[in-house]
Amino acid sequence: MTSSHTDCHFCLQSLRGRKYALREENAYCVPCYDSLYANPCQECKQLIECNSKDLAYKGRHWHEGCFRCAKCSRSLVEKPFAAKDEVLLCTECYSDEYSSKCFHCQKTIMPGSRKMEFKGSSWHESCFVCQYCQQPLGTKPLITKDNENYCVPCFEKQFAHHCYACKKVITSGGVTYHDQPWHKECFVCAVCKTQLSRQRFISKDEYPYCVDCFSKFHAKKCAACKTPITALGGAKYISFEERQWHGECFSCTKCSISLVGQEFLIRQDDILCHKCGSAS
Repeated sequence: MTSSHTDCHFCLQSLRGRKYALREENAYCVPCYDSLYANPCQECKQLIECNSKDLAYKGRHWHEGCFRCAKCSRSLVEKPFAAKDEVLLCTECYSDEYSSKCFHCQKTIMPGSRKMEFKGSSWHESCFVCQYCQQPLGTKPLITKDNENYCVPCFEKQFAHHCYACKKVITSGGVTYHDQPWHKECFVCAVCKTQLSRQRFISKDEYPYCVDCFSKFHAKKCAACKTPITALGGAKYISFEERQWHGECFSCTKCSISLVGQEFLIRQDDILCHKCGSAS
């Protein structure tokens, strides 16, 4: 800039016929301006003189020729770049060093592009799609099967079981009973509707019953102790002429010896071992 000002604001030397720089409406000769206000280059540490282009990023400054990728040395002027630990890198070098790889295509997810994260892995947005309909999943609910992701409608259509009781889809968990799938909350006692998924139950005519309801409505009564015979847990019982006994209750009425697997006699309502029956 050719001087229309008379003297340098700092050294007071005449600016007539000399180049100068303005700062806050004050004129400075080039040497004074550079010594007072020029920024040091982050790369070469030399001052960026007023006749050079000063490129700034986050409070740091570079000569135009020094503004390069720290790894491949290509110029970053008017190009996208990324910073890592205050080091500037072109997008290609940054991606090679630090960017995530897409779980689906295994290609680099470039800085600035949108990525999806799910279960510790990253995807390109365009790769994060339903395996069946190929529509983007984005932030929609999804279900994973064999490391493949499905939108809920496609998963239900392809894989989901339907509850035997309510006929609705079972999306997780569930109970299998008589080779039929049930929601845990639908698998209840046929009488009192108590959930049975975490307690013992007894089956009759394809319906499950809690022990109490089965004993109350269906279990046969022991001819000796008069309590229900549930056969719970595989317990043995003895049946003879329309009467039943718990295995531990099937004993001689007189001497109380067990008659399980032994010969016995019937006298009216009594069961007797051979010895007691012969003595009567």
